[in-house]
Amino acid sequence: MAPMGVRLSPLGVAVFCLLGVGVIYHLYAGVISNRWAAFRKGDKVDLRDLLAVSVEAAVLGGLEVKKTRNGDNLEEKSKGKTREGADELLTTGDLRSHRKMFNLISSTFPDVTVISEEHDNTVEEAASWSRNIPADILDKIKGGKDVSAERVTVWIDPLDATQEYTENLVKFVTTMVCVAVDGKPVIGVIHQPFADFTAWAFVGQGSNVSPRASYSVSPPKTIVSRSHSGQVRSFVQDAFGNSTTIIEAGGAGYKVLSLVSMPSSAKEPVDEADVYIHVTFIKKWDICAGAALLNALGGHMTTLKGEDIDYSGAALNKGGLVASVGVDHKALLERLPKGGPEQH
Repeated sequence: MAPMGVRLSPLGVAVFCLLGVGVIYHLYAGVISNRWAAFRKGDKVDLRDLLAVSVEAAVLGGLEVKKTRNGDNLEEKSKGKTREGADELLTTGDLRSHRKMFNLISSTFPDVTVISEEHDNTVEEAASWSRNIPADILDKIKGGKDVSAERVTVWIDPLDATQEYTENLVKFVTTMVCVAVDGKPVIGVIHQPFADFTAWAFVGQGSNVSPRASYSVSPPKTIVSRSHSGQVRSFVQDAFGNSTTIIEAGGAGYKVLSLVSMPSSAKEPVDEADVYIHVTFIKKWDICAGAALLNALGGHMTTLKGEDIDYSGAALNKGGLVASVGVDHKALLERLPKGGPEQH
């Protein structure tokens, strides 16, 4: 009941309600639209749409990564130790990127399983997809590539190469999204926030990058992790000889980009390698996008024993990895020491 002596105008109440509805619509129209679209398709996911959303998510996450680094507001801390005893660092850039990427993908495709390296309980305004499909994707990929949502797992790495990020070695930094169907990587997106370049690939459909014109395997240039290069160095030299060139780098995404033809316009060009080797445990959000990209180009990413990696289930890959494109992958595997890295 209104206070005594005060009469509520029916017209005023109606206007107030309409304004309230307008505000709610403005805030949530994108999310409602995305969910309605998903409802109309049942539990089906158009993989071209998912590729476009993945590109948008990686770029949005990259903007947060770059803004945080440029503002020197990292607030870095350790979230645990690696198997080798090194700190696993977490920064504000990791979390801000995670929120943008995770929220956009999960709100656009609510029935799809999305797994991120980071976890955060901060509630932000619901994200909505712009519905923009980049011209190069429209040109190379036909629509209507529908699969059941339950078959899809999306792996996201909101900031790959966090250690290097804290050291301001930003050329190694990427944001990544991978789409796996039935455990097989089919879409890979690797975005370089500080070079403003996004590599994407859809296995069997197309990519905006390609293999280089030539590679060497006698001996190959091998790219390895700078965080434990000593352990892998002896393994690589036993495989390819002491004269082999070993490139130390940060970030699994960057290492995969070193295997392909990259734009020459970057201020700090990506290193060029012939093979990427990792001999310790590594998480699937680090490598799934690169695996999809290489597979789309006719390359391979396997364990050290040559086994395909299943990108469903547990996040940890315990078998190390060998990645290549444009060379005989099986021949590379045969040259690896039979005892494995634990013997070196």
